[in-house]
Amino acid sequence: MQRQKSMAAWPALGIDAVSERLGISKRELAETAGLATSTLHRKTRAQGPAVTARIGEMAEIIHRVSEWAGSERQALAWYRAEPIPAFGGRTAESIVKNGKAAALRDYLDHLALGGFA
Repeated sequence: MQRQKSMAAWPALGIDAVSERLGISKRELAETAGLATSTLHRKTRAQGPAVTARIGEMAEIIHRVSEWAGSERQALAWYRAEPIPAFGGRTAESIVKNGKAAALRDYLDHLALGGFA
C-alpha cells in the first residue's frame, strides 16, 4: 500500500471542513489533535505550518483506518480510544500528539500488507 502524503480523500480541507466532516467542534478537534483550544479560533495560528501538519496527520490516519473501522466516525472513535499493543497500549491520538505519526503510519502500512498487530 502506497503511503498517502496528505489527507487523501480530504485534499486541502480546511480546519472547518475537517471538524464538520468528523462531526466534532473546533474545540474537540483541537483537543484531539493536542492543540490549545484557542489555536483554531485565531486565523493566523490556525493556518500555521505546525497546526496544519498536526491536523493533517490526524486526518490522514483517521482516513486510512476508516475503511477498516466502517466509517470516519468509527475511525475517530478508534483513534481516540483503542489501545495499540505495538505502542505499549497507547492510542493513535496519544502517538500523534507525541510527534510519532510517522511510526504509526509505518505500523498501519505493516498491517495493510498483512502483518500482525
